[in-house]
Amino acid sequence: MKMNSLLISLAASMLFACNSDDDNMGTVPTDIIAPVVSTTSQLTLNISTDKALYKPGENILFSAEGTMPSGARVRYRQGSDVVADEAINGSSWTWTAPQADYTGYMVDIYTGSGSSETVYGTIGVDVSSDWARFPRYGFVASFDAGKTSDIIAEEMVRLNRLHINGIQFYDWHYKHQWPLGGTRSELIESYTDIANREVRTSVVKEYITRQHGYGMKAMFYNLCYGALDDAAHDGVSDKWGVYTNTSHTRDKLPLPSGWKGDIYLVDPSNRDWQQYLADRNDDVYASFDFDGFHIDQVGNRGTVYDYYGSQLNLPNGFASFINAMKARHQDKRLVMNAVSGYGAGKIGSTGNTDFMYTEMWGSESQFSDIHDIIRQNGAYSNGKNSIIAAYMNYGKSSAAGEFNTPGILLTDAVIFALGGAHLEMGDGHMLCHEYFPNSNLAMSSDLQTAIVHYYDFLTAYQNLLRDGGSETVAELASGNSSVSISAWPPKLQTVTTYAKTVGNRQVVHLLNFRQANSLSWRDEQGDMPEPETVTNLPLRMKASGVKKLWVASPDYIGGAPLELNFRQDGSYINFTLPSLKYWTMIVAEK
Repeated sequence: MKMNSLLISLAASMLFACNSDDDNMGTVPTDIIAPVVSTTSQLTLNISTDKALYKPGENILFSAEGTMPSGARVRYRQGSDVVADEAINGSSWTWTAPQADYTGYMVDIYTGSGSSETVYGTIGVDVSSDWARFPRYGFVASFDAGKTSDIIAEEMVRLNRLHINGIQFYDWHYKHQWPLGGTRSELIESYTDIANREVRTSVVKEYITRQHGYGMKAMFYNLCYGALDDAAHDGVSDKWGVYTNTSHTRDKLPLPSGWKGDIYLVDPSNRDWQQYLADRNDDVYASFDFDGFHIDQVGNRGTVYDYYGSQLNLPNGFASFINAMKARHQDKRLVMNAVSGYGAGKIGSTGNTDFMYTEMWGSESQFSDIHDIIRQNGAYSNGKNSIIAAYMNYGKSSAAGEFNTPGILLTDAVIFALGGAHLEMGDGHMLCHEYFPNSNLAMSSDLQTAIVHYYDFLTAYQNLLRDGGSETVAELASGNSSVSISAWPPKLQTVTTYAKTVGNRQVVHLLNFRQANSLSWRDEQGDMPEPETVTNLPLRMKASGVKKLWVASPDYIGGAPLELNFRQDGSYINFTLPSLKYWTMIVAEK
């Protein structure tokens, strides 16, 4: 989309003011209209692939753990269309990726034919020549001696299973103004990061090697304007600094005692600073096989000045910094954080970041804010996709505990349905805090299983979720008096619809807020309740000329698509939705 954010905001407010419960829709038939094929699930097979994404024509190696049922077949589908279907023998096999670039596939192992079948395992596959089109971002945040080769391998197997195609190396560096541990000619094997934690050069290198084996991009983290109090010793001039007044009071980010010190801010638009840090990045790239630079900031600093008393425009400085980094290292990738959206317009307008990345906080805590940020990011960047850094169950993050599965899955459902992806999965833990090494909250076994299905779904249906389309409003009515349906934005005690037209497909997402206790994605204290699953829900939807109707859900049959029978009634169709827990996607093909 190329509309500016104001136009998007106005369009959205008009669009979502409509009520999907149209009085002209007539009575919803409540008789059960069975699916085309009766599909049951016995998800006893764990399927994996050897990479996070594949180039067109590349061989894909699949492996399955579990007992393969007699007569099993493997099926490859793009949407609900079967691309290939073949018998399967043994626990591993290969498939040649089709030539269509930037395409997602759902792969399932099943038995049965005709009107009845059973699905035993599913997995998504991304055939994309570049990660930037459909980014799925993860992180690593600890690089000490405890990270043995076996542990690193195990962590990367898990992230690969989630199709994570890029990794942010958080706090891997020695100092912000001198990221490399040592020099090109004399690397230090063991040094300390900003929090005085051990970092081993060999561990950083092994992570990069493992990730490249899976086709992932390795991105080193650093601020665009950070320097410690010893920066002058390393060649950083005070005249490059950011000041809170015209009396030379430095702007700084205070850090806990016991750390190396506070972080003093530097003007990101200062040409001498840009050249200095680009030189330091030369050292990094010469010493490590990083693919690019994940650029961070710390949000709106209010009114700030340069050394000479001129007021600074930090968003303009971000754009200048990005362009300078790209000019120096044109073959390297760039991503920049827009904290609470600060500077996002300038970041996106450079055209030099692979995608948009927004860290969301309490000032944008509503589910509706996720929509607004993703849409604005697309407008700022001429349609690039978004990664949302959203820290879940934040109020519980100071002590050991467990993530609240309903809160996680509802938030992921909303982010994914709206076309974004969630930075949340890393080196052995899920994020609950902006300090990425914080691993206080653990994932239950149920959440670990569910998150795989959610990332399979995000990957398999990326062309419907994240590949353009135009927002619309679904006219949808329920035949169950206990299930109320409303159009976006979400409302408590309802099933909320979010709809798009993608090519010849009408795509309607059903998001279940019937038992939700809040419209905040943060689930701050981890008390979002689990929703009741709705089954066999009679629906009537405005959709004319429908040739095929199908549904899919990460909460049902491992995300495999299920074609539905329907009755066309003028410009409406009547059908039965098999299941809705957190999120079900309806697709009407015309």
